[in-house]
Amino acid sequence: MVRKTKEDAQATRDILLDSAEQVFYNKGFARTTLMDVAGHANMTRGAIYWHFKNKVDLFIAMIDRVKLPIESLIDACGDENEPDPLGKLRIFSIDLLVRLASDTQLQRVFSVMLHKFEYNGDVAIIEERQSAANQEFLTRMERTYQQAIKCGQLSADVDIKLAAVTENAYFTGIISNWLLNPTSFDLSQRATVLVDNFLYTLTHSPFLRVAEADECTQY
Repeated sequence: MVRKTKEDAQATRDILLDSAEQVFYNKGFARTTLMDVAGHANMTRGAIYWHFKNKVDLFIAMIDRVKLPIESLIDACGDENEPDPLGKLRIFSIDLLVRLASDTQLQRVFSVMLHKFEYNGDVAIIEERQSAANQEFLTRMERTYQQAIKCGQLSADVDIKLAAVTENAYFTGIISNWLLNPTSFDLSQRATVLVDNFLYTLTHSPFLRVAEADECTQY
């Protein structure tokens, strides 16, 4: 009986999280109330409070079910013993874009985080999580590029900090723009060329070299 009760509680929690995804996606974070989520799930607000402290707690639980864009790429980065760091990054990045193109849950959560979430004092904990993930991504990418230099995949004069910032902006931009208009291009079909385009820029652009980057600051 106890086992069944735990299973029922988990099922209720999952239904509430599924409903939260839909309502946050449709209305945005700020305009969504717990009553909206409860109504969508055909439950009472008390059912929500049984599982979650408040709307922020519900939101965090929702995004915890998937990896955010930056958190997903972090998994591919930073191994100081990786013999093919850029190859691993390439495969992982392509997989992320292809998976996003077919995973509607991932699309909803990413859309809410990128386009339908308003940062303010009430959600500081979520902003802190995003900021920490962003910094961790940049740190891991710098390690990846440093390893790529050691392996001979990148020139020793690559500005690894600038390269990490560029990659973050590049992939966040692709994901953000595609989510705004998924019919504008076939993300799954174009995933490989999009990733290879960045890697070509990384390995060939003179503007990602330390000396060139320093010269550009003069203008």
